[in-house]
Amino acid sequence: MGNLFAGPHLWIILIIILLLFGAAKLPALAKSLGQSARAFKGEMKAMKEDDVTPEETPGATGTTTSSTAAPATEQDTPPRSS
Repeated sequence: MGNLFAGPHLWIILIIILLLFGAAKLPALAKSLGQSARAFKGEMKAMKEDDVTPEETPGATGTTTSSTAAPATEQDTPPRSS
């Protein structure tokens, strides 16, 4: 099939983009794409950091610091009516 982004193909794509958006809007478009990519990258990094649990962290004891944490059996059991 060949290389689609070589020689005249690349020029045709660039000309079509220039005609669609106009020369004045291209810098603003590039800036907004860069900001969006930076925000996406930051959110992905934050999600990866949130996925690390204490068991996966070396040297962690695995204890919870929350005093309101109830055992799973109490959370799954519905309240009883008298």
